[in-house]
Parts: sequence; structure tokens; C-alpha cells
Amino acid sequence: MDLHFGDSKPTDEERAAVDALLGPPESSWEGADRSDADLRWARGGRAARDRRDLLLPGLHAINDRVGWISEGALDYLCRRLTVPPAEAYGVATFYAMFSVKPRPATVLHVCTDLACVGAGAAELCAGVEARLGLGSGVSVERSPCLGLCERAPAALVVRAGAPAAGFFPTPPLPETGAPRQTPPGALPPDPRSPIAGGADFSARPATAAGLRATAVAAPATVESTVLAATSPGAAPDEPPASTAVPQSGDPSLRLLHRIGAADPTSLDDYRAHNGYTALRRAFTLGPAGVIREVTDAGLVGRGGAAFPTGRKWQATASQPDHPHYLVCNADESEPGTFKDRVIMEGDPYSLVEAMTIAAYAIGAHKGYLYLRGEYPRALERMEHAIGQARARGLLGDDILGQGYAFDIEIRRGAGAYICGEETALFNSIEGYRGEPRSKPPFPVEKGLFGKPTAENNVETLVNVLPILTMGAEAYAAIGTGKSTGPKLFCVSGSVDRPGIYELPFGATLGELLDLAGVRERLRAVLLGGAAGGFVRPDELDIPLTFEGTREAGTTLGSGVVMAFDDTVPLPRLLLRIAEFFRDESCGQCVPCRVGTVRQEEALHRIVERTGTDAAGDIALLREVGRAMRDASICGLGQTAWNAVESAIDRLGAYE
Repeated sequence: MDLHFGDSKPTDEERAAVDALLGPPESSWEGADRSDADLRWARGGRAARDRRDLLLPGLHAINDRVGWISEGALDYLCRRLTVPPAEAYGVATFYAMFSVKPRPATVLHVCTDLACVGAGAAELCAGVEARLGLGSGVSVERSPCLGLCERAPAALVVRAGAPAAGFFPTPPLPETGAPRQTPPGALPPDPRSPIAGGADFSARPATAAGLRATAVAAPATVESTVLAATSPGAAPDEPPASTAVPQSGDPSLRLLHRIGAADPTSLDDYRAHNGYTALRRAFTLGPAGVIREVTDAGLVGRGGAAFPTGRKWQATASQPDHPHYLVCNADESEPGTFKDRVIMEGDPYSLVEAMTIAAYAIGAHKGYLYLRGEYPRALERMEHAIGQARARGLLGDDILGQGYAFDIEIRRGAGAYICGEETALFNSIEGYRGEPRSKPPFPVEKGLFGKPTAENNVETLVNVLPILTMGAEAYAAIGTGKSTGPKLFCVSGSVDRPGIYELPFGATLGELLDLAGVRERLRAVLLGGAAGGFVRPDELDIPLTFEGTREAGTTLGSGVVMAFDDTVPLPRLLLRIAEFFRDESCGQCVPCRVGTVRQEEALHRIVERTGTDAAGDIALLREVGRAMRDASICGLGQTAWNAVESAIDRLGAYE
């Protein structure tokens, strides 16, 4: 292990940010004052390795407090965690929201992705950059999708060093005091867990994760964006989550029925709207019974892969190695996707309940919620919900008096699309670069921290609640034989009523667009986001099921439905997709690392007509696309060519 440290020292502010997270250093090796600490000992072996997963929270703490990560701050954090500085530098530079170079404390992220491009993002960026020149104290950064597509164009302001608006995620304290008793019949909890050995996760102060303030401008104008960036507190409050649900109030909704009807900050209101009924039934059924219900309901993953959820849970629960972990993937970074954000902002307790049920089924006592770094309000709502559930005995040592122990820790992402891939997400939590792992072994065998892990996204988990409240048979009767239950669709672009729509599987694309009020002169519809495919206006009878879209030669993906009329320049849109994949490739494998660059270069030549004829570049694109699809290690490279290919073949994009 190369622990070569430089001569740079942290500032008092940087040191305070790290110490607020980790506690004061215990030896001079960790950076303590030699007058009151011992240089003769240091953590090593397992004790040091078990702290590696605090690297990402530590980087957040520094970045939140100061606005960037200096060499001195990075060295100090590495001393505290016994992490080689070279490795920590690789982690810090992996994420788009961190900077290892000096920058202003206020960073303005302006979305330049697909929905915002069609809503005037280019003009917004130009106007903001002209108004906020050098010396404004604001760093303007062009950003990938911020998950605010229903309010495009969008901008996010992050201001370091300001009082935080809510409680931010913190890791558990080191073990202190007498160990708690494991509830009867429960497995001994994981040492990292807040319910182990007196580590009182709920007692951590809000300052432990640093200080930052955020503001959102959406739909953004030059004036509103500049005001939000330069005048703290002047930005208007965000609208309630229910404004993103055009169907709000519809009694037929099963996943979205509480959004707009119940106060998302009130646990009592959640329980008054049928909350925690599903968990009580889960305890009645037992872990095997819950898995059987989920399997019989036909629930499959809603993130795009459509793997049967019951099979995943059964495979995890049957592993003899312990502890087991549950990971909720809330890092939805696919351009055009915002359903998980709306659920976490509008119905956060449903996710807490659903994670508790899933953990109970697989025999896990610790759950991680990996939440996208660009979602400040969702973070605040989830922290509040977890804290309230813990205070009321719905998380902790003895949930509902059933002798079952479970708790949830939030880990905040920092701007990396690739971390939506499950094994890349595990690496990110563990304190490594968010690069995918080779499979096998699969996560159900060796996942987070090398232990059996079930990973599901937010929408998949909240589907468990209606399964248990209405029964597997009734749930399976919704939708089609192969795609059961309700599905959430993120509709944006050239429609009058963008937002999240809940429909049973089997509804057609045309029916969904009619609900959203599609505009005239429709040019194309993108299904599945940047990793999906385009369809023509004469193909709106495609059934919105996994098998229906597959038969039509496209994909349902995570449920993105983005409409574009003929005012949106299609070649520029495809170039933006190529730029997105080039930026987001982790660079681990050659087909993706090189292929995404070659794809972008070819599309630049076609758009600007600076190279050979378009036919030659299209032939090159097909060759590169096949190589990425066949040889990339993960889904990013395997799908990077999909949208461009479909635009060429179905839309005649360059004819």
C-alpha cells in the first residue's frame, strides 16, 4: 500500500469538515497534534480497510464546506482513513460534482441534456455565461441531465459553506459503550451498521457531512438563474412534487396515489393513507412468504433490465454467507428520467417501508440508499423520513415489536452516470472509483463488501407495497401476462403536460402521449432515454410492455418517453447523445473508452460536413457500434450506439 503523503496541509476549515464526519484524530499518524496524541500507533489491516467506505462521504464533507478538494485536504482525509492518496485522487477526479482545482464556492449547474436542449438550454447557457463573467464569484458548468425534465430548462445552484437546509447523510459513529443485544431470532448485525454495538447513527449532527445550500431554477430563465446564483435565499421555493404528477388525485393510481394527497413530511399522514399496512402483512407472511408473493406477482425490475425481482431476492436470501445487504439504487441519471425523484420528494415513507420489507425478505439488517447528488430536496425528504421512522420504532433494533432489526444509511452520489450500474454503485459506496465489475460472481453471491446483496431501484421497491396489500393474484391481473402491474413513465419534450404518468403495462405509446397532450408536427419519440431508441410518429400503436417494445425493435428501458417536434434539430440531438456517452464512459474497457470518442467524432463530421461523405461515416459508426455492443463490459458501452442507430435506420436522420 503506497501511503506517500505530500507536504501540503489542510486549512482549519478543511480539517473541521473531516473531523466533523470522522471525529477527532486519535493519533499523530492520523493528523492529531503531537502534544496530545501518540505517533507510535496507527490503524492497519481490517480496521483500516473497514473505514475505506467513508472516503466518498469525506470528499463530500470537504467539497460541501469549501467548494473544492485541495491536496492538503485530500492528504488529511487519506491519513484519517489510511487510504493511499493516489487512489483517493482517482476517486475524487472520477465524479463530476467534485473539483481538485480551486473554484468559487458557488457552482451553477445548467442542464444541457435532451429535454433541456429542446427547451432552449443553449440560449440559457449563453445568456447566463454572458451575465456571470469572470469575477462574479460563480462557476458556471454545463451539466448532464439534472432530473428536472418536466420543468425544462433547468439549473441547480450549489453553494459551499452555507448552512444546510436539511439533515445530510452521515456514516455511523465508531463503536462506543456496551454492545446492544441482538433481537431474538435475528442474525448478529453488521459491524458497519448503526444498530451494531451502540453506534447511534441517528445521533449524528447535521454538520457532519459539511455545509452547503442549494437552489433550483426550473423552468429557468436567464434572470431567474442569475438571481438564484447570486442572491442566496432569493430563489423561489420549488413547487410541490404533485405538480410533476398530472394524474394526481386519480383514485385508480396505485404507486402515486399518496403524492398530492398526503403530506410527504408527516409519518402520521402516511399511515393514515394506508402506510405500513404492507409491512405488517410482510411480518405475517414471513420472509419466504414475502418472496413467494413477489414471485407470484410477476414483478420484474423497473430500471431497464427487467430481471425477476422474486428470483433475485430468493437467490440472495439462500446464500449462507452473512451479512446480507440491501441496496436501493436511486442514482437515476438516464437523461429524461425523474420518476424516482418524484417518489422520494412526494412519498418518501413508501420507500422506507418498501426497503424494510425487501430487507426482511432477504435477511438483511443494513440497507444503503444510494441517492443521486443532484437531488437536494429528495435527500432532505429521505433523511427526514428515515429519522422519523427510526424515532417511531419503524427502523432500528425491534421494528414493530417483531424482533427484527434493520436500518438505512444514505450515501450521496457525486455525478457519475455509470454508478447506476449495480456493481459500479457498490464500488462507489466502498470508496473506490465507480467502475463496473466483471460478472460472475453476481451480486446475489458477492456484492457490496463482498457479501450477498440485493439491488433494486426505487420504482421496483415501491411496487412491493401494492403486491402485499392487494395480493399477488390481483396485482398480476394488472397489465399483461409477461409484464404485470403498473408502470411509471417519464414524459417530457414536446408535450403540454410533462410529468410522471402511471399506466398499466399494455397501454400504447399513443394513449400515453394523448394523456400528456402531444403537440402537432411530431417528428420522433425517444423511448428509454439516451440508451434507448427512436420511433416514428406512425408507430404510436406500440404496446408499452417489455415484450411489446422488444418485438417492435426498440426498448422500454426505465420508462423515458421524450417527444420531439420538427423544431428540434435531430442531428444536433444525436450529437448531444454521443457527447453524453463520451463524458460518462468510465474508461475501464477499450471498446467503450475508444468507441464513444470515435462515435462523437464521426457525428461531428456529419453535422459540420468537415470530413468525408456521410455514407462513409455512417458505415464507420455501424462498425464502432457493433464493437461497443459486443465487447463492452457493461450496459453503458453496450447501449451507447442504440439511439444513433435507431435514428439512422428508422428516422433517416442523415438522408
